[in-house]
Amino acid sequence: MIKQCVLALVAAGLISVGASFAAAQDNPSNDQQSPPAQDNAMRRHGPVDPAQRTAELTKKLNLTSDQQTKVQSALQSERSQMESLHQDSSLSQQDRRAKMMDIRKATDAQIRGVLDANQQKKWDEMQARREQRMQNRNQGPPDAGSAPPPQQ
Repeated sequence: MIKQCVLALVAAGLISVGASFAAAQDNPSNDQQSPPAQDNAMRRHGPVDPAQRTAELTKKLNLTSDQQTKVQSALQSERSQMESLHQDSSLSQQDRRAKMMDIRKATDAQIRGVLDANQQKKWDEMQARREQRMQNRNQGPPDAGSAPPPQQ
């Protein structure tokens, strides 16, 4: 009887240690760095950290320190506006989405205004690729809903 109680306590202890270990892996500490960002930062779910996004843009667009400050400020403003919008339950989903798009467009325009001509060209290319990805995602897989090609 005592052996069974001890075994049950040991098993419960192991389960709690395993759960703590799994939780620690899910929530890395601040001194651990996340894996490097891929070319497509939008694959992540949830808001992107303004500092991380600024670092990505600095690498891609060769931003000066002054530009980095302005871009990060614009991204932080966008993030706070988006968070406020998410908490606003008075809006319909459609209205919320429209406002999100407006905020995003305003931030994009603000960032573009900070860039020089060469950087603007790269920025416009990045935006075009993002727009293409969004269209592809909304359309679904290629040839979805269409008839298969004729056999020869």
